[in-house]
Parts: sequence; C-alpha cells; structure tokens
Amino acid sequence: MRHRKRTIKLGRTGSHRDAMLANQVCSLIAAKRIKTTLAKAKVLRSVAEKMVTLGKQETLSARRRALATLKNTTAVGELFSSVAPAFKDRQGGYTRIYKLGKRASDGSEMALIEWVNYVPPAPKKTVEKPAKPGDESKG
Repeated sequence: MRHRKRTIKLGRTGSHRDAMLANQVCSLIAAKRIKTTLAKAKVLRSVAEKMVTLGKQETLSARRRALATLKNTTAVGELFSSVAPAFKDRQGGYTRIYKLGKRASDGSEMALIEWVNYVPPAPKKTVEKPAKPGDESKG
C-alpha cells in the first residue's frame, strides 16, 4: 500500500526523475525563471527550495550536499554566491508558480516558475524611424 507516500512519480523512474529535477533546478538558477508543466513545477518547487536552504547555510558540507543533488558546479556556485544570499532574511517560500493555461499540442497544463525576488527586464520599446524622403516604395 502507498499510504502517506508523497513521491510524485511523473511517469519516470527514480533516477530519471532525479536527473530531470536537478537539471530543471540548474536551469532555474541560471535563468531565474523557467516554463514547464504544472506537475513538474510543483515538484520542482520542493527541490529548489531545499537547495536554497542549503545555500543559506554557507558551509562546505552544505555545498557538497547541493553538488551531490545538482551535479553542476557552476549552478552550485551561482546558488551559493547570488541566489541564496538574496533570501537570507526570508524563512521559506522562495519560488512562485504562475499557471499559463493548456499547451496547444497535447493539452498539458503549463506553468511558469520563478524566484520571488526576480524582476523581469522591462520590454524594449520599439522606436519607429521617420521615413526618408527618397525611400518611398515604388508600387
């Protein structure tokens, strides 16, 4: 019986699921915001928040534990140098999930997961250049 077993399997083996979640956490650390399915985002939130908690400890043991999970030295370095210190005064709830609706191809519920302190860059304003007198189209 599966009473009180919280592991969400996502239709994958354990090793595949661990590798996929580690890869997604590394992508979240690098890009600060990623788009994925809602089920993966909900599982990813748990793993990402545990990594930030490790990053806040700033010990060699915590760095080794994060490296054992993520298997990416650049992501662990970024986690400990910039992501975790930004949350030093926060006691949890480091990520935010936005629901985006259904994907057109297969109807999967999509979501956007990001760090709560992430500020997206402002959209670039397009400036129309005035037409030159000699550039009128010949038509």
